[in-house]
Amino acid sequence: MKVLTTLLLLLFSQGVLASTLADSVRDYQRALVRHGVTGSSIAGVFSDGEVLAMSAVASDLPGDKPITEDTIFPIWSMSKPVTIVAMMVLLDQGKYDVNERVAKYLPEFANLMCRPKEEDADLYPCENELLIEHLLTHRSGYAYYGNGAGEGPDFRAPFGNLEDYIRHVASWPVAFEPGTEYLYGINQAILGRLIEVLSGIEFYAFLRQAIFEPLGMNDTRFDLREADRARFQPLFRKAQLKLGSAYTVPDEGDSGVTDQYDELTYAPGTKMQLGGEGLVSTFADYRKFCEMLLAGGRYAGQVLISDAVFQQMTTTVTPPQISSGYNNGFGYAYSLFNLEEPLLDGTGSPKGIFGWSGYHNTHFWIDQTNGIYGLFMTRTTPSAMEIQKQFRAAVYSALP
Repeated sequence: MKVLTTLLLLLFSQGVLASTLADSVRDYQRALVRHGVTGSSIAGVFSDGEVLAMSAVASDLPGDKPITEDTIFPIWSMSKPVTIVAMMVLLDQGKYDVNERVAKYLPEFANLMCRPKEEDADLYPCENELLIEHLLTHRSGYAYYGNGAGEGPDFRAPFGNLEDYIRHVASWPVAFEPGTEYLYGINQAILGRLIEVLSGIEFYAFLRQAIFEPLGMNDTRFDLREADRARFQPLFRKAQLKLGSAYTVPDEGDSGVTDQYDELTYAPGTKMQLGGEGLVSTFADYRKFCEMLLAGGRYAGQVLISDAVFQQMTTTVTPPQISSGYNNGFGYAYSLFNLEEPLLDGTGSPKGIFGWSGYHNTHFWIDQTNGIYGLFMTRTTPSAMEIQKQFRAAVYSALP
């Protein structure tokens, strides 16, 4: 496998190092545009409501448009931490225990079938029960678009609601005995349906009641109204994304900016409310979510999550491990990455930062050690973790 040439080396070798945090963040964004890595972006670093650095950088790409704090983005997998917080609210309310069987609340997940390790062997009845914590930690055996064998439940299929979709998901075998391995997948879609059963109301209604209204996140939801489309950021698609001389990520289709490409429809009033990837949001809204996480589950005098449950949510369950041939130093908590080995990350980030990213290269992290958080939003494919990684490097290289 080729050694990845990091974006940091590419950009900093051409003079991106800056004297202040604000300069470093802005210069990094400009370099991303200059080298054709992303289109327009907005980024910032904050501390307890104070703006330490924030800038919106526009590209001159045909069809692109300037970004503001109120631009609407599909946040994809940055929906996952929102769903996790909703589950933690219900945990604080005593609605369930993380070690309970999923089938207690969603009977369709009883009697799951497992895929064997041997390639030509038959499916067999799983010995382990699927537990709620397995969904919280991506240890269920459900992947995206398949279960390690190139097939499986696809959230893009035309289901009318979560109940029908989850019934479909439960009919597929899992990739391994639940709880025995980590496999990134559709777990939060299942949790969305579980939240409906535990709360007795529609998934989005519970998110609005438990999170969005307390935080004032008025532009975060699963659909787009006609008036919202003017604020929806177009997608910058690249046929190949090259970060340095050795790091190439392929993508399908032609390069360019388009407003005609949505993998999710965001249809007004949709009941297909996917907790792992379905939300749209704005920089201003997601800042409030990050503020709450930085404060340990508190916001503007409100306690959304207790100290004990917040600690449980952010404690590593899956330790750092070799993935794709290398160990990046991150373990995984409840759908949050958790930096355990900073030297392997190589960005200057301290141990204990946690956060998550989204498919179109959105990213956030929380640093309770330094009392700061960072937030980056763009809309670019393909997804490249180097973009988010080197945003952190640009920040920590400029901190005193």
